[in-house]
Amino acid sequence: MKLLPSLSAGLAGALVLTAIHETARRLRPEDAPRMDVLGMRGLRKLLHKASAPQPDEDTLFGMTMAGDVVSNSLYYSLVGSGRHAVRRGLLLGLAAGVGGVVLPGPLGLGEAPSNRTPQTKLMTVAWYTAGGLIAGAVARALRKR
Repeated sequence: MKLLPSLSAGLAGALVLTAIHETARRLRPEDAPRMDVLGMRGLRKLLHKASAPQPDEDTLFGMTMAGDVVSNSLYYSLVGSGRHAVRRGLLLGLAAGVGGVVLPGPLGLGEAPSNRTPQTKLMTVAWYTAGGLIAGAVARALRKR
């Protein structure tokens, strides 16, 4: 696996995913997934456990967005740079989307942000899958260069 192409592909997938989430939450506030809310809840929990000061809402949002892009970039970079990057991107995206629907409740982050309606669940899975497919397509394009 070549590191730079894999990281570049992962970043592309993460940026597309974040752009979709942020656009949709503004256009469809009634049922768009709110992964930002889950991220902020998780970050608040971590800061509380570490006895660290709690940031204001704007700072928390910025920290969450940065953390989302970094963590999703690293996750999507697992597509690698080999022949089957698009297939791996599809599978990674599906796994992340299903995890985004199923895991928040058991993790104590609440279910509504990604699980509130059937449309919310479908969008969550579809958008993470789109991020994985973008990462795979970018990895394949970079491999051909």
